[in-house]
Amino acid sequence: MEPIIGDDGAALGMAGGSAAEVIKESSQQAFAQDVIEASMSVPVIVDFWAPWCGPCKQLGPLLEAAVQAARGAVRMVKINIDENQQLAAQLRIQSIPTVYAFFQGQPVDGFQGAQPESEVKAFVERLRKAGEAGRGPSPIEQAIEQAQAAFEAGDAGAASALFSQVLQHEPENPEALAGLIGCYLAGGDNETAQEMFEGLTDELRKHPAFASVAAQINLQAQAGDVGEVPQLMEKVAANHDDHQARFDLAMALHASGQKQAAADELLEIVRRQRSWKDEEARKQLLTFFEAWGPTDPLTIDTRRRLSSLLFS
Repeated sequence: MEPIIGDDGAALGMAGGSAAEVIKESSQQAFAQDVIEASMSVPVIVDFWAPWCGPCKQLGPLLEAAVQAARGAVRMVKINIDENQQLAAQLRIQSIPTVYAFFQGQPVDGFQGAQPESEVKAFVERLRKAGEAGRGPSPIEQAIEQAQAAFEAGDAGAASALFSQVLQHEPENPEALAGLIGCYLAGGDNETAQEMFEGLTDELRKHPAFASVAAQINLQAQAGDVGEVPQLMEKVAANHDDHQARFDLAMALHASGQKQAAADELLEIVRRQRSWKDEEARKQLLTFFEAWGPTDPLTIDTRRRLSSLLFS
């Protein structure tokens, strides 16, 4: 598969492309290219500073950190006014630090003086949103969309390759990490999937992108000791009110890929005795829905059937 993301996260053709720096030093000679032209596709922050300026030394690192956190959605150019006095005069820089933001060739925001970290982050976030509103999806977003489409079409190999490409550029991208874990689960490599999931930070695990894979891993762990499908079916046939056997059968069926049959067994428990084990069957169906995803046709149909049972 040809890579679709370049070294800077930009989409590349077969011949490749040049890397673009997210934060860079610039000058009067390069200002048109580094700021005006670059801002046609992404917001560009211009930080006017000087080595002797104390507040500049405080503001600069805060701006750089916020821009880096934006993952390429905003860029930053640093202009030393001592070395570019004519440019500073043209732009009427009265004091430093002064920060201007350009988008689509025009100044769109700015401020003077040192700012608290919260204000700097809010400033960059406004620009990021403005940039997103004025352009289509980024190459990273496009790659994730393609990977998710490949996965839904049953091509876990292509999806895995695309998710891995994204992670080369953004190692902590939640959608790509969750997608790759999902590929391992789809391929039956539950051990690798679980190792990846357990290696995530607590903060990452809280991201909504991991809800489905977390539920799948949980279901795999639950199904480990329930027994074999034929034996469990015999137990249920012998006693239709053996809810534990039916619950275990649902888990074994789900682990073997028979999702519809698994849902049917849990729905039958709800129909027969909704309150069994503090509504364990209903709660497990909710875990199924999380594992399958909200738009899965089986989720939609089973949720409808469950609602009919609960409110009939």
